[in-house]
Amino acid sequence: MSPQVERDTVKAAEVQQPFPSLEELSDTTFVRLANYSSEFSYELRYATTNNFLKTKVYDCPECYTRKKTAVALIAANKELAERGYRIRFFDCYRPNSVQYKMWEIYPNPQYVANPDKGSIHNRGGAVDITLETLDGKVLDMGTDFDYFGREAHHDYLEMTEEVLRNRTLLKGVMEKNGFWSVRTEWWHYNLGSASRDPVANFSWKCP
Repeated sequence: MSPQVERDTVKAAEVQQPFPSLEELSDTTFVRLANYSSEFSYELRYATTNNFLKTKVYDCPECYTRKKTAVALIAANKELAERGYRIRFFDCYRPNSVQYKMWEIYPNPQYVANPDKGSIHNRGGAVDITLETLDGKVLDMGTDFDYFGREAHHDYLEMTEEVLRNRTLLKGVMEKNGFWSVRTEWWHYNLGSASRDPVANFSWKCP
């Protein structure tokens, strides 16, 4: 049975001009993160063929989340900036229709969440991220994004001190700001309250 899915007509904050402040929005409103902070970096892999699917599944690169997720990300990024780093995004909110597309290409629940159940990405509360310096140098995390070997696990410690330090920094700051990690994916973080939100199928408009 498919999960209850919010209709495609879910309103996003970006349809209003000027953009409403975050304080004006409900926690579950979808927002375009770049409208509320210019301090992030983006490398949205699923809008390219540079991903484990080897297929482009987004028509254009955008990063949306629920408002409460955006608030937590902005707070985490502010803390990281004080140390000379910032968040770089690989993926953010993922419409349920895209989850079905990914499942059709790679129907393995070990790597792709079953769209009939939906993932936290489909609920607007999950992000795939890494860290970079404020001048754009990506930190070494030991593996690439979407690498599914043991080396990507948080509890795999046969890494250099630099890699372990970088992973620990990212994990510590994200957990401090309300996220929890996935043991097998150093890049994946879920907002703690997001699992209670419905699966959504809001899709953004491309230029």
